[in-house]
Amino acid sequence: MPAAILARTVLLEARRGGLPWLAAASLAVALGLAAFVSQVALTESRSLQASLLASVLRACAMFLVAAQVTSSTLREQNDKALELMLSLPLSRAAHYLGRLAGFIACGALLAVAFSLPLLLWASPAAVALWGLSLACEAALVAAASLFFAMTLAQFAPAIAATAGLYLLARSIGAIQAIAGSPLTENRLAQYAIDAVALLLPRLDAVTRTAWLLYEAPTAGVYAAALGTLILYTALLAAAGLFDFYRRSV
Repeated sequence: MPAAILARTVLLEARRGGLPWLAAASLAVALGLAAFVSQVALTESRSLQASLLASVLRACAMFLVAAQVTSSTLREQNDKALELMLSLPLSRAAHYLGRLAGFIACGALLAVAFSLPLLLWASPAAVALWGLSLACEAALVAAASLFFAMTLAQFAPAIAATAGLYLLARSIGAIQAIAGSPLTENRLAQYAIDAVALLLPRLDAVTRTAWLLYEAPTAGVYAAALGTLILYTALLAAAGLFDFYRRSV
């Protein structure tokens, strides 16, 4: 299938572009920070290590996926490889979805690599749940990065838009809590924030460090969390595909 060939091409490009080395460097930095925390923490050093390691690895995974997707997509456009691909008997849907599948596979491989060190601090079942959630979260970031890279066609704006969307989705729960405080008098702002929250995925409810340290989520909570990620990934893919079809490349 053409889409499968494109996905494999994306994986080869990521390997040759140094993504595995960047992932290894991220792992080394995260493990180094965890070791440093174990030396300075007075109590619960093991919990602090796991919490710091999981947080750093999640942030690194999201950044690496966003940077890889954006740079690869813009390089294809700048080198006129996109026009060459579209001149072949290949539909735009196959091209877009094939590349997206490759980027999602990159995110899944990063999730596996970043989950393995956590086995030193948490049970295999908890790490598996955390890793699957991380892979789905990386898929959402890949879809968002591809959409913004194709739409904005510049590296800095595309990365900024992806990071802004991700950080806002991660912090919208805390923003709602602050806006809903009894001390807040501006109810119009609270309603506006609630309206924005309806349009965003609740990333604060996924890939949680508490799953590693305390207890795993219930089946219903976990399914709802992954369902949200899959739904928003599909919506971003559909939006990107719609924009790709209407463009005259």
